[in-house]
Amino acid sequence: MAHISSIGAGLYSDLAICVASGVNAVPASPEVGTSWAAHFATEAAYDSSTATAGIFKRITNVREFPQMGTPPNIVNVPIYGSKTSRQVQGQADAPSFEVTLNFIPEFWRNETNYLGKWIGNGTLYLFRFALLNALPANYASTASTGMGGAGTVQNSLYYWAGKLEALQINPQLTDANTAILTISIQSDFYGAFTS
Repeated sequence: MAHISSIGAGLYSDLAICVASGVNAVPASPEVGTSWAAHFATEAAYDSSTATAGIFKRITNVREFPQMGTPPNIVNVPIYGSKTSRQVQGQADAPSFEVTLNFIPEFWRNETNYLGKWIGNGTLYLFRFALLNALPANYASTASTGMGGAGTVQNSLYYWAGKLEALQINPQLTDANTAILTISIQSDFYGAFTS
C-alpha cells in the first residue's frame, strides 16, 4: 500500500510489540522496512504463547498516544550581554514513550504469556507504531501483502527497539480506570515505512 496521502485523524493508529522468542535485536538492515515487517507477520492473542517467529501482540485499549520520534538535538546557550540565547547542536536525550491506556487488568496479568509478566524484566523488544486513518482488515504487516492484506489501507509505520519499563495504574472513581505504560527507547526510530 502507500503512505497516508491526506489530512485526517489517526483514529485507528496501533502500537504492537514483537514477542517472538529469541528476537531481541534491531534487524541487520534497519533502514529497510521489509526487514522489520517479518517480525510483525502474525498477531497473537493477549494470552497466547510466543514461541513462533513473527508473532506480535497489540497493545490495545489505548486512550492517548504521546508524541513520537527523535527529539531535537538543540541546546539553548545564554550569551552574556545578548538579548537572545544562541542555539547550538547538542546530544539529544533518548525519549521515553508513555502510552495512556484504558486499563483492563485481565490483559496485564503477571503470568506467563501475558504482557504484564514482561514489565520491568530488562528484555529488549521490537516495537511498531502504525499510523492509520482507516481500519485495516488486520494488523499484520508483511512485505508481500502489506498492512492488513493487499491494498487495504494507507499506512505509515515506525519501528524501534525498547523495553517495557513500568505500568502505573490510575484508579478512577468517576471515569474508566487508566494506566500509563512507559516504554524506554533503546535504539533510533526507523521509518516512516509503508507496507
